[in-house]
Formats: sequence, structure tokens, C-alpha cells
Amino acid sequence: MSHCIFISDLHLCDSRPHITAASIDFLERTAANAQALYILGDLFEYWAGDDAIEHEVIKTSALQASIDALRRLTKNVPVFFMAGNRDFLIGDGFSKATGITILPDPSLITLFGKPVLLSHGDALCTDDTAYQAFRAEVRSQAWQNQFLSQPLENRIAFIEQLRAKSEQEKSTKSMQIMDVNAVAVEKLLSQYDYPPLFIHGHTHRPNTHVYHLAGHTCERRVLGDWYEQGSCLMLNADGCHSRTL
Repeated sequence: MSHCIFISDLHLCDSRPHITAASIDFLERTAANAQALYILGDLFEYWAGDDAIEHEVIKTSALQASIDALRRLTKNVPVFFMAGNRDFLIGDGFSKATGITILPDPSLITLFGKPVLLSHGDALCTDDTAYQAFRAEVRSQAWQNQFLSQPLENRIAFIEQLRAKSEQEKSTKSMQIMDVNAVAVEKLLSQYDYPPLFIHGHTHRPNTHVYHLAGHTCERRVLGDWYEQGSCLMLNADGCHSRTL
């Protein structure tokens, strides 16, 4: 049966080569049989700019293998990518190198005759006001232009500092603050006329949530992360099926 696959939060990096290997195997064996693959953000642990693709440090790393695997896949299977909070600087250069199509966040698409709403999910974590302020700043064109004008080595060093600071701050935040806000979810569903299916990642809390709003039933499916093992969601005409890899 024809099906589409959704993944997110792989956080690919050189320090976890087993996950990079698992993701390449997934692209070659599982995604290759799909009607389409949707990557809903945080494919990489961080992304300092598309010029990193031609940088020698990147070219000799496991990340190059991921780029090559995506390029092979997109010759036969359409791959759609939505930026996450770690790789929002992915742009046209990466799209050209891999053949992926970049989607805005959020995006409403139609699959198997039904509307499906897609998002990375971080914009819904509105209880974390400090993060939302940071998100608004780094997503601005002015900030990105200024950041990308710096040497790649400086950008990577800055990101490493941010990552260390973020890990320290997360240890003091409650799990509730780092999860999606219920009102924000309901508002988004309302804005898109209550789609029957909403898929997102980011929180690393794979689950199914059902909402009954304004006479509509909406299902929210949260994707799992790839820190310890692979995880994906398969959608066909019969519905959703979670799979651990």
C-alpha cells in the first residue's frame, strides 16, 4: 500500500556515528519504498550555514554521507524538509545539494484525500518565553544576514556556546515549560480549520493526542527522536502507524 513517512529530531552529528549509520540505512531501505518522506526539523544537531557543505571539515565527516544519501533518495522519492530549532539556517544551498524541497512551518498539505498539518513544534512551546524571544530574534532576516556574514569557524564556535548554555538552562526548566502549550495547539488547529491530523516533533515525547474542537476531531501525532534508536510515523489511506527502527 502506498504510504508517506514522517521523521524528525535525528540530531545527526559526528559524536553519534551509529545514529548517522542508522539514518542512512533508513533512507536506503525504508524511505526508498515510500511515496514521500517528510523531515520535520532537527535533522542535524546544528547547522551553521549552507556554505558548510563545501567546507573540508564537513566534507570529510559523517554529515557528508547523509547529504549523499539524501541526494540518492531524492532521485526517486520526493523528500520534504521543514526547519527545526537546530537547523533553521538550512536553505537553498542544502536544497540544491540534496534535492529536497523546503516547506514553511507550519504547512497544510493533502495526503490520501485528507488535510494534514505539519510543524516542527517549537513555536507551540509558548510557556518558555525566554526561548520564544530567542527564536524570534534568530529567525529574523537581519540576524541571519549578520550571522552568516561571519567566518564559518566563528559561527560554529558561537553555536557550540549556545548549545552548552541551552543544556544548562534545560536542567532548571520544568518539563511542562518545554512541552507544547495546549492553548497554542488549539489556536493553530483553529487557524487551519481543524485538520483531522496534525504531525510535529521537537518535544521528543512520541504520543497521540485527540482533540474535540468546534465539532471537529483532530489527532495530534508527536514524532519520536533518534537519540537512542530510529523512529518514524507511516501514513497511508488507513491511518497512522508508528514504527521503531
